[in-house]
Amino acid sequence: MHHAAIAVPGTRAATRRTRRPLRRLTRLTAALAAPMLFLSLTACGSDTGSSDSADGDGGGSGASENTDGAFPATVQTKFGKITIEEKPQRILALGWGDAETVLALGEQPIGASDWLAFGGDGVGPWAEGLYDESPEIIGTLEPEFEKIAELDPDLIIDVKSSGAQERYDTLSKIATTVGVPEGGDNYLTSHRTQTEMISAALGIPEKGEELLAEVEAGFQAVVEEHPEFEGKSVTVGSRTSNGYGAYVRGTGRVDFVERLGLVNNEQVQEQATDDFSIEVSRENLTMLDADLLIIAPIGIEADEIAEDPLFQAIPAVEDGRSLILDSTDGISTAFATESILSVPFALEKVAPLFAEALNGGSE
Repeated sequence: MHHAAIAVPGTRAATRRTRRPLRRLTRLTAALAAPMLFLSLTACGSDTGSSDSADGDGGGSGASENTDGAFPATVQTKFGKITIEEKPQRILALGWGDAETVLALGEQPIGASDWLAFGGDGVGPWAEGLYDESPEIIGTLEPEFEKIAELDPDLIIDVKSSGAQERYDTLSKIATTVGVPEGGDNYLTSHRTQTEMISAALGIPEKGEELLAEVEAGFQAVVEEHPEFEGKSVTVGSRTSNGYGAYVRGTGRVDFVERLGLVNNEQVQEQATDDFSIEVSRENLTMLDADLLIIAPIGIEADEIAEDPLFQAIPAVEDGRSLILDSTDGISTAFATESILSVPFALEKVAPLFAEALNGGSE
């Protein structure tokens, strides 16, 4: 018997040869739409929720009043120990999710990069309304250094970034710059390390630990509620115009699912390199098979995955244990952002989706 993959709002379900009746998908979509917003995979690999708890309210701790902090403050980075002599007044947040982290800690970036093309203030819906005044939006992979200099920042945050030496050298000539941690190249800085580093740079490490403790409590609550996740294998992948890929340990996506008790696909993990993902050829697409398969289109339509016969032939897809996600609801971007604000937002919404899919779409 062939089953449809679960249709998350803004996603399409794929079957092999047959599909479930449209009414079945409509009922499922309606049931999921109200309580669930989830995640997605984005091209830069990398590693776009709410800050104060797993309740996903979105404002919470990010709006809390900040103190002057303790200065001088020091942060250890790949580029050495960075000292911030006094409380920064003009903060520029360039890294992936860095601006959301600064907001969660109660500060206001004057400029920021919009990595996932949210538009507006350059942050996800979980961080809407946290800016008192809209920031200047700066380019991502190629930031406008002259524009940055004109903003006259006294602290540049680039914690979740490429880690390129040239980028850091140029930024540090403009202002004190907190770059990636050791081992954080290619956007591999976790939301925990990101929060610890930025809160330290702002002189309020205890605030960072407070936010992280709240996120950890959220994970523990989901783990206790869903013991069925424990030990189940999972593949987190994507498809672009160039083909399929799967994420490996060390990325926010895989860290997220493994903290729920799931285990990353060992076939994928065995091929891990220093990059955040591996390529998976069409001839070897069954490698994506796992107890739970999560995949998202990047730069293509979800139908290109759903209607791919080779994808439909993967056992997890045949059995209804797969999720095809896209970004129409902002579901995907919470997982992709993997910030101290987006993680709790995604956490609350994703557990029912996983439980439904693990049960073959028939929970």
